[in-house]
Amino acid sequence: MNQLFIEYWEKKLRFLDVHYHARPDSYIRRYNVLEAGREYSRQGGGVVLKNHLGSVAALSSLAQEKELPVFGSVVLNSAAGGLAINPIIQSLSQYQFHHAPRLLVHLPTIVPTEHKSVMKRAWANASAKTLAQQPLSVVDSNGQLHHEIHELIRFAQQHNVVLSSGHASSYEVMQLIDAITAEGGCKFMLNQPASPMTRLKAKDLKALGKHDWLYVEQTALTVYLGYQTTEDFFEVLSEVNNVVYSSDLGQPVQPDVEQWLSDSECWFRSAGLSGVRIRDITLLNPLYMLAPNKTTSELSGIYCA
Repeated sequence: MNQLFIEYWEKKLRFLDVHYHARPDSYIRRYNVLEAGREYSRQGGGVVLKNHLGSVAALSSLAQEKELPVFGSVVLNSAAGGLAINPIIQSLSQYQFHHAPRLLVHLPTIVPTEHKSVMKRAWANASAKTLAQQPLSVVDSNGQLHHEIHELIRFAQQHNVVLSSGHASSYEVMQLIDAITAEGGCKFMLNQPASPMTRLKAKDLKALGKHDWLYVEQTALTVYLGYQTTEDFFEVLSEVNNVVYSSDLGQPVQPDVEQWLSDSECWFRSAGLSGVRIRDITLLNPLYMLAPNKTTSELSGIYCA
């Protein structure tokens, strides 16, 4: 772990939201990337942006040039190249600022599912609606992980990358965790497990154990939308290992950053969280998850699976 990275950002940030959506994206968002960075800076925090169309690495580097606490990610949806390493290599190459974290690499978020979101969202443009919505699964027709997943795991082991489960079912999540365990582990974030597509409760998450490479995201959005009970929400915040607390906001109809922070303070009090636990889930765990092994993410040579 890069302790210099931890110390640098710990001094600068009060919290780090690892899941926020900004323009340009597939849907209309409240803020563009620079506006989001300014809002998080005003609140004393940092933000990892997520974009269903692909990479936000270059935009985050631009924001960092303006001294805004914005980090990027890449989502491996079909429009961005799918389950492939090249989109990650491009994103790592565009991560061009000092004290850059590991790149958060989300597996597909546009997936085959019967779930219909209760959110009212507007498409950003016709291309996002008609051309960028091809579903992609991490498993084949036999329920086995695609071979590309194993290549992505090995790549994550060798480079400054955190894999995220994306919008996976509980079955697919367990397949991913089993595969990562068999490969000897890599940084892995279980993405919004309380969502209707995954349906994992606190008891399920606690049963996963305490792997140092496994991080569990708890979003505010699953509570705002009524997908998760406050009882389960509080249990995750209080008892699950390596929780990273995030908003998953950015939609114009959802709370703004300041309101989310205010609501979070109330929730933390109701859950009886200590100051130490709050700091862990809102800042230190996200930083530990994203801390690179090296100070840069330079790629040497050509990667071969």
